[in-house]
Amino acid sequence: MSKNRTKRIKWVLVQALAIALLLGSVPLQPISSVQAAGNYNYAEALQKAIYFYETQRSGALPDTNRVEWRGDSGLLDGADHGVDLTGGWYDAGDHVKFGLPMAFSATMLAWSVYEYKEGYEQAGQLNEILDNLKWATDYFVKAHTAPNELWGQVGAGNTDHAWWGPAEVMQMARPSFKITATCRGSELAGETAAALASSSIVFKQSDPAYSALLLQHAKELYSFADTYRGKYSDCITDVASFYNSWSGYEDELTWAATWLYMATEDNTYLNKAIQSAYDWDTDSSSNTWAYKWTIGWDDKRYGAQLLLARITSELGRPEASDFIASTERNLNYWTVGTNGSRITYSPGGLAWLDSWGSLRYSANASFLAFVYSDFVADPVKKARYNDFAVSQIKYMLGDNPRNSSYVVGYGVNAPEHPHHRTAHSSWTDSLSNPTSHRHTLYGALVGGPNASDQYTDSINDYVSNEVATDYNAGFTASLAKMNLLYGAGQQPLANFPPAETKADEMFVEAQVNQSSSNFTEIKAFLNNQSAWPARMGDKLSFRYFIDLSEVYAAGYTAANVSVTANYNQGAAVSLKPFDDANHIYYVLADFTGTKIYPGGQPHFRKEIQFRISGPQGAWNPANDYSYAGLTSSQTVKTTKIPVYDAGTLVFGQTPDGGGVTPTPTPSATPTPTPTATPTPTPTATPTPTPTPTPTPTPTPTPTPTPTPTTTPSPTPQPTQPPADGLKVQYRAADTNATNNAMMPQFEIFNNGSSAVAMNTLKLRYYFTADGTQSHQFWSDYAQIGSSNVQATFVTMSTPTETADTYLELSFTTAAGSISANGSSGQIQGRISKTDWSDLNEANDYSFDATKTSFVDWSKVTLYQNGTLVWGIEP
Repeated sequence: MSKNRTKRIKWVLVQALAIALLLGSVPLQPISSVQAAGNYNYAEALQKAIYFYETQRSGALPDTNRVEWRGDSGLLDGADHGVDLTGGWYDAGDHVKFGLPMAFSATMLAWSVYEYKEGYEQAGQLNEILDNLKWATDYFVKAHTAPNELWGQVGAGNTDHAWWGPAEVMQMARPSFKITATCRGSELAGETAAALASSSIVFKQSDPAYSALLLQHAKELYSFADTYRGKYSDCITDVASFYNSWSGYEDELTWAATWLYMATEDNTYLNKAIQSAYDWDTDSSSNTWAYKWTIGWDDKRYGAQLLLARITSELGRPEASDFIASTERNLNYWTVGTNGSRITYSPGGLAWLDSWGSLRYSANASFLAFVYSDFVADPVKKARYNDFAVSQIKYMLGDNPRNSSYVVGYGVNAPEHPHHRTAHSSWTDSLSNPTSHRHTLYGALVGGPNASDQYTDSINDYVSNEVATDYNAGFTASLAKMNLLYGAGQQPLANFPPAETKADEMFVEAQVNQSSSNFTEIKAFLNNQSAWPARMGDKLSFRYFIDLSEVYAAGYTAANVSVTANYNQGAAVSLKPFDDANHIYYVLADFTGTKIYPGGQPHFRKEIQFRISGPQGAWNPANDYSYAGLTSSQTVKTTKIPVYDAGTLVFGQTPDGGGVTPTPTPSATPTPTPTATPTPTPTATPTPTPTPTPTPTPTPTPTPTPTPTTTPSPTPQPTQPPADGLKVQYRAADTNATNNAMMPQFEIFNNGSSAVAMNTLKLRYYFTADGTQSHQFWSDYAQIGSSNVQATFVTMSTPTETADTYLELSFTTAAGSISANGSSGQIQGRISKTDWSDLNEANDYSFDATKTSFVDWSKVTLYQNGTLVWGIEP
């Protein structure tokens, strides 16, 4: 299709008539005109926004990989069904490959190249955007294994989200899911067709053969979507909690057919696109096509109608007036208002649609506004839509009340704690360790602020601080236009990305268990905290060097020295010579075959306690190279116990001066996880020192629906049981009373004189259900182990105005006991509806936003063997 934007008289007249009929005499307030671009380097912003997609890559990475902290991952994707599904993009801060939002993101990026190729060229980023786009389209071609077969997801959402670690060392099962003629998915097939059709256009000049391949797959996928119609989340049921098809598949059929027409100029596709558009749902209040949303991973109507407005207008087709009117209803809703209603604007000027990824919606609407502004002839509308888009992108870059960027690694006061597993790179399966991200996720647009411009840069907040491929799509697309408007003469950063300061990745921590006149016993932990990139350590070993001069001086030899392991998590130990002439030997602790990887306890480190025994009276560890600096009071990291990976030295120094220069630990990287002080007297069966393993925050991406707020009424307060035994402390980890997740945290204390088994206890947290949807619970972290916490939701037989439901937590036998005068440790929870609509906690019995630190709380009840022992029931 030609991109000619001829100012047709008919177009102007039809447009003016449609808007006059729609708006009538409703008074509308214009938005302020944008006068300047601000002091932003748009070439740099575009450079970094594109780079984000490289950080999301799955599969075997090419030699041109620029992300030093990313390595090969997901190399067995599809193996469960004997197909190669490697490649593509991880969706967000998780490692699931969700086909629908991935395809949508690719379509938006391809559309941006179609519209604003010159913007990419001007910023020196055309090759980069095409390279990243091809990474996705290559995957779609792989996933389309037969004309009526498309693999739409790799990885199970809840399983994936239950682990917090880097992609390179994933160990969970990654099932793959497909749609077929009998298990249908028109949204998925249609969106993938749109991605391939739009991409075929942008690759046509540089790679005609590849363009033709993409177009052929696009045609087959559209035919599949159109012929075998069905809702994809009814087939791939795992996706329903994350990317459910709320808007149906008619919009994807229109969208795909429109892009196929643009790629082929075959009127068959245009006619089908127009026909399917008239199957769209209408707005109940106006009996017109919906206009109070914008284009996104679920709903493509707003993009399709804009393209069809342009196409049908240029062709002089009668349907043009419908598409023009609907497009302008939508864009006016985002700017000056439609039918007396307007998008919510924050005090700082953000057009705020929804709490979940507020900035991505604004960015998507901005791109539509830019494209339509370029086409519309009316100078008032042209300025209105253009100025709106400019203002929104500037808000994201820093022109906001916080004077802060919402793009990681760009601008002033940029986010530093995005909800992203691999960028955080925890080795302990914990959102809280390390306290700062080990890597900078350059270019990632975070979810964004609330409607009051308030924002918290917290890794725990997956609503405000999540990142995703679809979040960056409209944002990247809009930046291409911003470069054309304001980026002349600007340059992207040279030598980007900068090298990161690395911390020690594989090392030994050790201490002296005991030393005597004929032996030395050492406790050692071999750590794998690798992050540049994270990698499996199944061929690791370390060497503990000893000097046997005193043994030989007493007339003995190395044959009179033995090495035994009292406690061993997978090493073979032996004594090896290093410098025979000077009687220097080493204990080799070889963990080959044992998986040591940064994936939480007990995976990121393995313990061994070994004893080196020699002749009585002829033993002195004081001259041993590796003994220097060790104490019996605590473990210390030591370079004198070098580490080897497959026989290659990767950490530490050897006695002859060889070795690896230790890496200074940057201030942003916390110290290694400490271990408890050992018992000075060794035992025959010593026990390892465990590290708590939190379960990470789930990473859903739904479309929430707000819930009305109700007003609580006073409730009579019964008498609380005496607190001479068990009690519960509570804190509210999230003090926002209206959002889609409740975050209560608990700790159970035993003030009694004897231990209490956890499996005899049940804890109840009371709230109002706020609708008929069912609820779900995650244990984000529990000192007793999240897997030992079990949750049940119970509808109360006698509800009150502040409670009709309670969460009941029970505990497995593996949770152990609470000792006398001890506690359970923290139990951190998260509650949401299964459809991720909002909850209103303001009227909930057990919720108290003022409890930001743990305090005794009688509105959480505790039962022992079924008897109330703490708290007051509603």
